[in-house]
Amino acid sequence: MHLRGLSTRRRTWVAGVAVGAVAAGLMSAPAATARPAPDPPLTTMSIKSPPGGANVRVLIFYGSAAAGEESPVVNAGIEAIEKIGLSGPAGQRFAVTATKDASVFTDETKLSRFNAVVFLTGGGDVLDPEQEAGLEAYMEAGGGFVGVHDAARAEPYSDWFTGLIGARPASASPATAQRAVVEVGDRRHPATKELPVQWKRPDKWLNWAKNPSGEVHTVARVRESSYQPGTGANGWDHPVSWCRDYDGGRSFYTGMGGTVSSYDETDFRSHLRGALLWTTRLVQADCKATITGNYKAERLTQPNQPGQNDQIGEPHGLVTAPDGRVFSIGRGGADSSQPVITDWNNPDVGKGKGEIHVYDPKTKKVTLAGALTVFGNKGGGDELTKVEEGLLGIELDPRFEDNGWVYLHYTPHARIDRDKRMAERRVSRFTLDRATNKLDLGSEKVLLKWPVQIHSCCHAGGGMAWDSKGNLYIATGDNNSSGFSGGYSGNNPEPNYKGVSFADARRTAGNTNNLNGKILRIHPEPDGTYTLPEGNLFTGEETAEGGGKTRGEIYVMGVRNPARISVDQQTDILYAGWVGPDAGAPSTTWGPAKYDTFAVITKASNRGWPYCMGNKQPYRDRNLPDPSKPLGWYDCDHPKNESPNNDGLVNLPPVTGNNIWYSPQGGAPDFPRDANGVPSYKQEEATYALPWLKGGGQAAMNGPVYRYDADSSSAAKWPAYWDGKWFVGDFYDSDQPRNAVITDPKNHGDGGLPVHSESLKKIVPIGNDGIKNLMDWKFGPDGALYVLDYGRGFFTSDAKSALWRVTYTGGGPTPAAGQLARGTQ
Repeated sequence: MHLRGLSTRRRTWVAGVAVGAVAAGLMSAPAATARPAPDPPLTTMSIKSPPGGANVRVLIFYGSAAAGEESPVVNAGIEAIEKIGLSGPAGQRFAVTATKDASVFTDETKLSRFNAVVFLTGGGDVLDPEQEAGLEAYMEAGGGFVGVHDAARAEPYSDWFTGLIGARPASASPATAQRAVVEVGDRRHPATKELPVQWKRPDKWLNWAKNPSGEVHTVARVRESSYQPGTGANGWDHPVSWCRDYDGGRSFYTGMGGTVSSYDETDFRSHLRGALLWTTRLVQADCKATITGNYKAERLTQPNQPGQNDQIGEPHGLVTAPDGRVFSIGRGGADSSQPVITDWNNPDVGKGKGEIHVYDPKTKKVTLAGALTVFGNKGGGDELTKVEEGLLGIELDPRFEDNGWVYLHYTPHARIDRDKRMAERRVSRFTLDRATNKLDLGSEKVLLKWPVQIHSCCHAGGGMAWDSKGNLYIATGDNNSSGFSGGYSGNNPEPNYKGVSFADARRTAGNTNNLNGKILRIHPEPDGTYTLPEGNLFTGEETAEGGGKTRGEIYVMGVRNPARISVDQQTDILYAGWVGPDAGAPSTTWGPAKYDTFAVITKASNRGWPYCMGNKQPYRDRNLPDPSKPLGWYDCDHPKNESPNNDGLVNLPPVTGNNIWYSPQGGAPDFPRDANGVPSYKQEEATYALPWLKGGGQAAMNGPVYRYDADSSSAAKWPAYWDGKWFVGDFYDSDQPRNAVITDPKNHGDGGLPVHSESLKKIVPIGNDGIKNLMDWKFGPDGALYVLDYGRGFFTSDAKSALWRVTYTGGGPTPAAGQLARGTQ
């Protein structure tokens, strides 16, 4: 039996009366033990739990506080829901009763018959306190509720009803219907799974007094840039339909349905049908996945002991093993108490330890598996002092459980040339003793090595990833300074050290014969060698321009600092992010501001740097004898490498546009273009297509595509809602991205913009005591998200450097299988 006492609204009023009674009693000096009599409950209704049964019924309530005839919208809604109930599979049909008589909410016999209640009311105070208490009792018993459009204006004085609806309209909302784009982010819920991701439709769009995101599960948002939201606008995160388990029952609300024509739309009826299937208990659904309170972020590693890196090195990457162990690497920076050597005359210049730590979830302990002696410890300073080389990447062999092979991407100190300030970058295979978690340093097999200049800093890259065919992707940075080009295109050919340019990325990233500034793809063989898979950008045997001017390992060229890459094992699509140069604003002379970039890479391609960025926005060429003088704009469709430092092809592959780019001014900036396709680069003329992000200080950190494992019994795994979503983030945590996005397979390989974004900043918590400086993030075999926080300094580790784990705690879909109206799905 479910007995409901005072409603939230009535509790406030009665409490005031009780206070007055106590005060009056004290003034008349009654006995000290006198107390006011307890207030009787507003209802003692006994609602069947759960309401309704296999003979599914839906109650439509359309009572209104306003006098007069029913709105045509109400009539259209009733007719549409009646038709929905009579259509579809026989097992999903239901009967519909419509009434404007609110006394139904005080009749327990009638109310108990209905599986769900729909509010099509025009708003206002439509229930008296006893009737609202009856609706509360109904929800507590496990009832279902669907609110449509103006239902958000009903019961305006009730906190409980506000919670049931989820949000209240702002004081200002557009008065007329407008065509807009609805972003349908939940691809699993029955109310949205059949809808287009970008759903274009007219309606009256409500603004919200308080954004409910994070407290409800939003299934769809309206894109404010597609209509005029007015003065009460909510911004890029403008929920329009949401749901949640509430007060024992299930509540679904949509702000759509404000026009008669809405109810004639096939897609809108599909939306309502799915909402009704869930609220009536005909199907299960997850309405918890984006409620931030359903996630737990836990720091796994402790701070290092003084003077030691016993828990973690300078965080630079992680990978998870099939048995749940987490391997993390330290680049090479020492504890801040340790000295650094910057004098090139000293044989130990830049010498550091690239450490591999292993966290074991069974013991909750960390083991130092091994340490490589690397070039990568020169501390901070300018770009001719500091260095970002070191231990840069880690991957485990696809058959790691059988062979214990670990692949490391690093810069060995023993191979540096102090005179010419050159080093060797390599990818090597080592064997781990899986019983002791110790790396056998003598087992090294060098797969691939190539030269890098180390006179100047920065942007060494480092990420690695496997596809399902056993191909290894290796991300390399261009390691050139942009300080000699004003922070724009790194194409100044003049600065050099002993004949090697260190400010001309055309020598590296833009060069078809150089492995820097690339994403390489090789197929490692058991003997420690590698072969080249088909489909790379070059074969290495091209005869163009005399031959010998390409490297067959190159899969992607034209990337500046791809520190983090990932491959979706389900599709074998490569996802990457890279850091841009340093210019804080666009220049009408030189080109775009710094753009940090993310890309969906479906085939071998040239991504533009240092010729073009973003959606093929060109830079200005410069060359000797006077690199301070601008030449022509680069042609992104027919780029040429005419640098005196180029030893590769002059004629390059066309540039492919990228999916996400952002600057200090905003996300996906673009400009009007002239007849030749050259943007104006006037900041006042810029438009921003991705309003959910911007930069400032920025450093793109690509993340994984989440794949939900229905067969996993892990209680920590993230729910199916996130399946197929791509995680994009930034080292910094202010306005920079930390989002899960949906891209359109029809155009994402050609640079199509994301069609939906979900903020992760309350789930992967930001702030000084959270994960402030995101360095890497990957899902483990348990379905939990593992995240490295770099710490609060640079080129070192500190007390905030840590490995974190973010788990889901919200439980499974509702209603429980045993509560389904017509048995197990």
